[in-house]
Amino acid sequence: METPASGHDPVLIRETLEYLRPQNGQTIVDCTLGRAGHASLIAARLGPDGLLIGCDVDPRNLEFAQSRLAALSVPPCRIRLFHANFAELGEVLAAAGIASVDGILADLGLSTNQLFDPHYGLSFAQPMPLDMRIDPRLTVTAATLVNSMKEADLADLLFDLAQEHFSRRIARKIGDARRLSPITTTDRLAEICRSAIPSKRGGSPEKIDPATRTFLALRMAVNREVQNLSALLALAPAALAPEGRLAVISFQSTEDRLVKQAFRSAEQTGLVKILTKKPLSPAPDELASNPRSRSAKLRAAQKT
Repeated sequence: METPASGHDPVLIRETLEYLRPQNGQTIVDCTLGRAGHASLIAARLGPDGLLIGCDVDPRNLEFAQSRLAALSVPPCRIRLFHANFAELGEVLAAAGIASVDGILADLGLSTNQLFDPHYGLSFAQPMPLDMRIDPRLTVTAATLVNSMKEADLADLLFDLAQEHFSRRIARKIGDARRLSPITTTDRLAEICRSAIPSKRGGSPEKIDPATRTFLALRMAVNREVQNLSALLALAPAALAPEGRLAVISFQSTEDRLVKQAFRSAEQTGLVKILTKKPLSPAPDELASNPRSRSAKLRAAQKT
């Protein structure tokens, strides 16, 4: 599957615009700016009096997004960009001098370019350094976790974050391997994971590579994804103006469950009204053109 020219195809664009409902003169925060796929379309709807605030932890994507937005034929709105995690939303709004905003978008997926760039060390499709940091301000890498965590703690991490049912076997295999030499590359870790998981009876192929859940759990741990998402979900309602909207696109069950629970809790306390009783998934035409979108789920809520 080829990487798009922009480095990433944004998902659920129609649904995002429908539920975020950006309008002339509003202030919208895209707190996972990525390659500016969503942001370019949102900015076009804000008009010259509107403001787009963009945040991303990846300075490489932030630089690309800045160039892409600057290259728009007509400057669609005012634009402020920040190298920040969405858990730092309060600090970003304070730096921008903004008390409240009309909409917040968080797309929790990785950009396609990040998956295949060895700089990030995220893929086992080719040998890469075992890093997985999206934000270079972070100091702990996947190699740090794999080579230093106790086997029991590593097994718990794999199960809790990625529901890896063979977590004990994988942690034991990792422990055996690292006693021989440190695990420092993605391909070596992937082979260790595969060797720990028994083949299905009858030899039928696995739907996903046996290393997938281990890589997911390590990436989430390295980038503190659960902690940061929890912080955003706690901060967002207070940052929204009355009738302001929050839209979150998640890609795996742990994230979606956090969003669902946070929205329900906020609705029960009268902070928001849930706009999507069930998460929205990509339509057939989007699945056909972008198979990577298949696991995307959108939930939206409105400040009361």
